[in-house]
Amino acid sequence: MKHLRAIALAALTGITLLSTGCAVVRGQETVGSYVDDAAITTAIKAKFVDDKVVSAASISVETLNGIVQLSGFAKSTAEKSQAEQIARASKNVRSVRNDIVVRP
Repeated sequence: MKHLRAIALAALTGITLLSTGCAVVRGQETVGSYVDDAAITTAIKAKFVDDKVVSAASISVETLNGIVQLSGFAKSTAEKSQAEQIARASKNVRSVRNDIVVRP
């Protein structure tokens, strides 16, 4: 019974590692840094939802090794700037690449 549990746990761990994202599978990140990057992305998106200026639905957030990339569309330069400020102020962010396009 213990061996079956160990095999099931090993299989579940392997599936989890393979499904956590392409970057981990390609060897660009360790699993730990991938988890950290996912936490950064989630924290920034949550701050976007709470912010009155930033439209969380229109701006995408991707994080790799602590470097955040913002993309999507903003209604104004103020919204673009606010999104970048929120990202820069977030914990564990090393740098921010702001590729948001302002669309009237």
